Amino acid sequence: MSDLQCLAQENIWFDKSRYDEAERRFYEGANGIPQAPQSQNASRSEDHGELVSRMKSLELDNKNLHKVVDDLKAMLSKLESRMSELEKSQGKPTRPAPVVKEENEEDDDIDLFGSDEEDEEAERIKAQRVQEYAARKSAKPVLIAKSSILLDVKPWDDETDMAKLEECVRSVQADGLLWGASKLVPVGYGIKKLQINCVVEDDKVGTDMLEEEITKFEDFVSILALAGLLITMWAELL
Repeated sequence: MSDLQCLAQENIWFDKSRYDEAERRFYEGANGIPQAPQSQNASRSEDHGELVSRMKSLELDNKNLHKVVDDLKAMLSKLESRMSELEKSQGKPTRPAPVVKEENEEDDDIDLFGSDEEDEEAERIKAQRVQEYAARKSAKPVLIAKSSILLDVKPWDDETDMAKLEECVRSVQADGLLWGASKLVPVGYGIKKLQINCVVEDDKVGTDMLEEEITKFEDFVSILALAGLLITMWAELL
């Protein structure tokens, strides 16, 4: 028998763990250390096996969780990329679709320098808008200064014809002069004065002009006095 065959029949090194366990028990017995019963060793081995199985199960669950997290990250990254693309597309102005010209159209239809008809149309629209603006501006109300004047016209005596005197006063006409109401007011000794109201435009008629025109009727008018003056502003359309 060769040395290799003899070595193959030896199993001392293949059962090294058994010999180590036996050696440990021998020294524990020699030192007075109580040995654990066989059933306790069996329960320890079972607990160890259960712990190993639980650890393997936890490792498997951990791998599954990592896979789920990776999938979620990939989905989130896709969503972010799509959102950025949508924002870019909304921020950029959309280009109009190019006009495809048919082949049978003539090249003469191409106008590189613009059309004269378009220029004429633009000029017409511009002129129309200018006219509309001028019409709106001319229709705006313009403030005209007007005054309400109350005149006292006294006759020479109580025999003066007051109706004829009023007729003479109202015969004074001018642009911007409008006569109003009148009445006779007693002065004394049977004499009455004519109190008459009129409205004048300040730029056209003044009190000097009224005094000059009314005092021309010397046969009826003795004294002309200004009884009251009220200046107002009126808005009229010119």
